[in-house]
Amino acid sequence: MTSGRRCSTATSHRNSRRRLRPMRREPSGMSAGASRLSGQEPVPDGGSRYRLRDLFTPLDTLLVSGGDPRLALDARDRVNGYGCAASPAPEIWNFASSTASTISHAAYDRAALAREELMHKCLFDEVEIAFDARCEDMRDELRGHLQLAARIDIVFSPSGTDSQLHALFLARVLLGAPPVTIVVGADQTGSGTIHTARGHHFSSMTASGLAVRKDGAVAGLAGASVTLPLLGAAPGIAMRADIDAAVLRAIEATIARGAPVLLQIMDASKLGWRAPSEACLDEIARRWPRKVQIVVDACQARLGRRRLRSYLDRGYMVLMSGSKFFGGPAFSGAVLVPKGLSRSFDRVERIAPGIFDYAGRCDWPVAWTALRSRFERRPNFGQWLRWEAALAEIGRYYAVPGAFRAKVLAELAAGIDSMIALSPSLRPVRSAIGTAGADDEEFAQTTIFPFILLRDGKPVSIAETGAVHRALALDMNEAIGGSAADRQVAVQRCLVGQPVRLERQDEAPQAVLRLCVGARLVTEAWSPDIAQAQRNVQEILDRIAHVLVKIELLLDRGAVAAVPANSALEV
Repeated sequence: MTSGRRCSTATSHRNSRRRLRPMRREPSGMSAGASRLSGQEPVPDGGSRYRLRDLFTPLDTLLVSGGDPRLALDARDRVNGYGCAASPAPEIWNFASSTASTISHAAYDRAALAREELMHKCLFDEVEIAFDARCEDMRDELRGHLQLAARIDIVFSPSGTDSQLHALFLARVLLGAPPVTIVVGADQTGSGTIHTARGHHFSSMTASGLAVRKDGAVAGLAGASVTLPLLGAAPGIAMRADIDAAVLRAIEATIARGAPVLLQIMDASKLGWRAPSEACLDEIARRWPRKVQIVVDACQARLGRRRLRSYLDRGYMVLMSGSKFFGGPAFSGAVLVPKGLSRSFDRVERIAPGIFDYAGRCDWPVAWTALRSRFERRPNFGQWLRWEAALAEIGRYYAVPGAFRAKVLAELAAGIDSMIALSPSLRPVRSAIGTAGADDEEFAQTTIFPFILLRDGKPVSIAETGAVHRALALDMNEAIGGSAADRQVAVQRCLVGQPVRLERQDEAPQAVLRLCVGARLVTEAWSPDIAQAQRNVQEILDRIAHVLVKIELLLDRGAVAAVPANSALEV
């Protein structure tokens, strides 16, 4: 990056800090109005444990609150299991947007400002009322960024995994009976999906702080599921050729038994794959109208806005996240609900009791009056602030001209493909998105680049792949040694996408790492000065080359033996 660009960024950041004027007072220093609200009595309809003083919790603590144990920070390194801190760490290069990203300065400042504004509003209104209004504003903002109609409803959640349970609950209402969930790409989605697809708890604790038994049934939601992996049976790593036929067979068999279907399709998987095909989806609509509810796993957010709208126009629900491609802090989930479905939700008489442990009133759209009234007024400040941060990234990304977004993604894809192909220690795994169309927009380009690590032409073990992943995030100067140039490479900390374990019958399991292009790389590259923008793109490619050289050195020197197995980055 040029010195002029660094100076401009630093100046912008200082100005932002002056505007925010972060409030660091302790509760004892509150105004009379704040003290009154802090001691307010519970409201008659179930009340709230939350008070204005909760917002005075340190921002870093709030950002990792209101979620499941995946958000917990390691006591020593102060990073979560994905290697991400709760506050900005610009010294760490991030190419891990298929997994999680450390929060940026811009997103952190947005969260700080949002908290300050809510504090101010809570001096004049109840906490829950002010919070509810802010959540509605965020729904409007997200619809604006994604160019969605006002009648598209949005259900917020602490993570994409929580959103899967929300989608299952909504599908039961729409279908009028407990569905069988068919999961396409079960081998390349979140690890919690195997549990949520069956209406089971995916962790030992809910985001609301309730201790539960992992894989135990969620009261009123438990049911059956069918898992369809994407990995083909033939040698090599490629998407199975018969996935459309497998989907149709699974639906046909389920409906023949008298059960409706919740079909979770993939766009896109951990390796960037999409399935089933549009022709298959058309066939499903023709053969089983009103018997199959489709939900799109788009938590990676690697799809064009036109494609997103086409899914909603078809009547599909869509799962998305503000982290992953957009680069907001993990975790922030949402279900996008097509227009016209909300009437069904407001007429529901019996609610699965287990869903009350996974949602509060503010998670549901204000228009869903009857349904909302059944839920506790329980603001989740951590979930809210992570979404505030994510919206900052989403807004910055779509503020970049579309032609530039497409150009940068194309240039980065070409450069990364070339570098991986030239490396003797890496074997690329090709994308299986299929034929790109106009609906894909800039995502006609590959943004996830999986590869296998090799030694003497053979894949290294899963354990060593995991060790390389952890070592990349550490200063490995002492372990690698060598020349001054080698040491300069070794000292740089960087994040790449966590290893994906791939299993095939009668074969030893393998793992792949992923280099990922996320929205923040595009926004950091953008400049109205064409020459400066090109220099910015080249700097990103230089950094990626640096990461690949570090991988080569780690494999060549056997340096990963120095990485502690109990590191916070264990996968």
